[in-house]
Amino acid sequence: MGDANPRYCHVCGTRLVMRDQREDGQEPWCPVCGAWRYPRFSCAVSVIVYHPDGRRVLVIDQYGKRGILVAGYVARGEDLVSTVVREVSEETGLAVRDVRFNASEFYEPSDTLMVNFTCRATLDELRLNPGEVDTARWVAVDEVVDAMRPGSLAQRFVRLHLGVGE
Repeated sequence: MGDANPRYCHVCGTRLVMRDQREDGQEPWCPVCGAWRYPRFSCAVSVIVYHPDGRRVLVIDQYGKRGILVAGYVARGEDLVSTVVREVSEETGLAVRDVRFNASEFYEPSDTLMVNFTCRATLDELRLNPGEVDTARWVAVDEVVDAMRPGSLAQRFVRLHLGVGE
């Protein structure tokens, strides 16, 4: 996880000093490395997975949270689309196609940039990873907003994708 105000250089461990950076104002500077040390944070994807028929969306329950989307962190060196394909496969056993960007939002509770995508499963048979997903279900598109955890980032992404107001 990142630190909104890093105090030590992640390369050499030296205490950082705040210094005026022309474009950004006061930013952390490492006097030993002679480099700016901007705050670091995680990046993850969340995925609106459509059933092959295009009329249903996958809603999962995971780690005690009900009504969320498939999601996972981007691995070092991995691109976002590869992360979508990997996470959907790891959590649900589904292969996907037509991966498209939907929206992004910084999620403060986990210090993570969440990047949301849509895609379509190639088959409908779920093979849930028991260590990852508690339950999953296909929900009709016109019912999916109500099936999502109220007020969640997942619900906001679905609303935005469907063009449905709050």
